[in-house]
Amino acid sequence: MERSPGVFAPQWRLTSIGIALAISLFAFEGIAVATAMPSAVRDLDGLAFFGWPYSAFLVMNLVGLGVAGQWCDRVGPRRPLLTGIAVFTAGLLLAGTAGHMAVFVLGRGTQGIGVGLASIAVFQLVATAYPPRLRPRALAIISAAYVLPALVGPVISGTITAHAGWRWVFLGLVPLVVAGGLTLLPALRTAPTPDRAPGDRSRKPLFALLAGIGVVALQSGGNAVVAGRTVLAVPLLAAGLLALGAGLRELLPRGSTRLRRGVPAVVAVRGLLAGAFYAVESVVPLTLVTLHGYGTVASGLPLLAGAVGWWAGAQAQGRITTVTRSSLLRHGLIALVCCFVGMAALCLPGAPGWPVYLLWIVGGLGMGVCVPTTGVLVLDQSAENETGTNSSALQISDVTAAGLGTSGAGVLVGATAAGGLGFGAAMTVLGIIATAVCATAAAGTSRTAPLKERAAVG
Repeated sequence: MERSPGVFAPQWRLTSIGIALAISLFAFEGIAVATAMPSAVRDLDGLAFFGWPYSAFLVMNLVGLGVAGQWCDRVGPRRPLLTGIAVFTAGLLLAGTAGHMAVFVLGRGTQGIGVGLASIAVFQLVATAYPPRLRPRALAIISAAYVLPALVGPVISGTITAHAGWRWVFLGLVPLVVAGGLTLLPALRTAPTPDRAPGDRSRKPLFALLAGIGVVALQSGGNAVVAGRTVLAVPLLAAGLLALGAGLRELLPRGSTRLRRGVPAVVAVRGLLAGAFYAVESVVPLTLVTLHGYGTVASGLPLLAGAVGWWAGAQAQGRITTVTRSSLLRHGLIALVCCFVGMAALCLPGAPGWPVYLLWIVGGLGMGVCVPTTGVLVLDQSAENETGTNSSALQISDVTAAGLGTSGAGVLVGATAAGGLGFGAAMTVLGIIATAVCATAAAGTSRTAPLKERAAVG
């Protein structure tokens, strides 16, 4: 039997390389900024505003995602993708040349908008440039492109910061980002333009901004609770919940909170698994240092193991054709449940620390299967003029839940620092919550596929 061409066949090679390069650079910037940030805030005398660059990126990333969805559905991926790359580049230049912390924060916010615009356009490019049978492998490229910066990003950015200065962590990416955009031009020229009236405008960017502000307010409110500032915490938490609820109501498909069959259920499951995974991931190194006495390098190695597992899972899901996508998603979530149960157990008194390396490979494997699989499920169930909107909802669910999960984990850590809760007990609670969240998502995977989907495909 003749083997069918893959995503690196001549007709798709430049597109695949361009997507991999663009996504890798977006991911590298997100990782590298953590390494460059201490030097940047010191040079800009901005230690008091250390969290603002992260918050600005999160909020404006949601705005970019909100803008991109319907824009892509109206005009196709070309203009949103090129605009996103241009805006991201402008953000790199702003951050890299900043002489004041306010300009640096503005640069990070600009980068967030650019990444939001470009990431949705890349999803739609996958839908238009590749046949349906190659979409799982094309989305595996995106997952792999996120993994590579996790493997080498901290080392490269640390070396650049130490020898050339933190500014070159941003400025050095500019020519590479431009090169990635040029590589995608051939595919963008041939991308079809949807047949949709250009007058369809929405207020989704405003609701995305509202949701982002809600996440930041909830994080601030949680920190205020830990610090014992109840008078400040109550209004912050109330305002955050109202803003987040109002924003997500307009940004996510109707029925997402009820896991309504089809795209709403996929979007909800993606949010649940992202929130659980990133919450636990954010405390893995700290847990190894605090509970098991590991050093800095050893405590960070599980994240490297998880990245390798993620890559393996992404590649595997692109080649598996013997089960349905919803079943594959369930298997990935079961892997995450096993990982989180183990993580909770390792935080009990007397438990060893070394199994975390194996557990985090399992967790990464689960994410590598789940993330591209949810993307395939959304694209396969979206009409041509809905791929942008539905992809936007999927990414918004992911980013919002990840922000909430890491914020919640941070509040738990803060509670241990304040003496209200033992660190091991807090991390055990976090593992149990993450397990319950992913188990709920696994139970809902049957609703992520159309009614007519069979239990297996040949």
